[in-house]
Amino acid sequence: MAILRSLRSGLDFLYVASGVLAALCLIAILVLVVVQMLARWTGEVFPGAPDYAGYAMAAASFLAFANALNRGSHIRVSLLLNTVPKSVRRVLEVWCFGIGAAVMWYFVWYAGRFVYWSWKFNDISQGQDKTALWIPQTAMLVGAVILAIALTDHLINIILKSDHRITRDLVDQSHGE
Repeated sequence: MAILRSLRSGLDFLYVASGVLAALCLIAILVLVVVQMLARWTGEVFPGAPDYAGYAMAAASFLAFANALNRGSHIRVSLLLNTVPKSVRRVLEVWCFGIGAAVMWYFVWYAGRFVYWSWKFNDISQGQDKTALWIPQTAMLVGAVILAIALTDHLINIILKSDHRITRDLVDQSHGE
C-alpha cells in the first residue's frame, strides 16, 4: 500500500507541477508581449517574439490539460451522468475515459514521432527566430503525455473504485454556470 500511496502522491504532484509550468508559460507570454511593446516604443526590434509567444501558448495549453481535468475544468456532460442510475453512469464514465485515454495515447504516439522527425531533419521555424522546432514541440508532447497519464489514471480509478478523482470547486462551478 505504501507503493500505491507514493504513486498517488507522485501523480498528484505531476498534475499540479504541469499546471504550474503552464502558468509560467503564460507569464512568459506576458513578458514577451511587454518586452516587444517596449522594443517598439524605443525603436528597437525583438525578432521572433511572436513566435516565442506562440510556442509558449502551445506549451501552456498542453501542460494545463491534466491539471484542468483533475480540477473539473474540462467540459463534461454532467446533466446526463447525473440522471442515469449509478451502474449506467459507471459504464458511461468507463467508456468516456477509455475512449479519451485511447485517443490521447494515439496522439502521444504520433506527436512523439513528429518531434523525432523534426529533430532528425533539423526542422527550423520559418520566422526570424530560426528555432529548432523539436524544442517547442517537446513541451507540447510532455503535456500530451501527462494528459494521457491523467486520463488513464481516472479510467483505472473508475474501473477499480467506481469513482473518478475529478474534484469540482463550487466557486469554479458558479462562474461557469
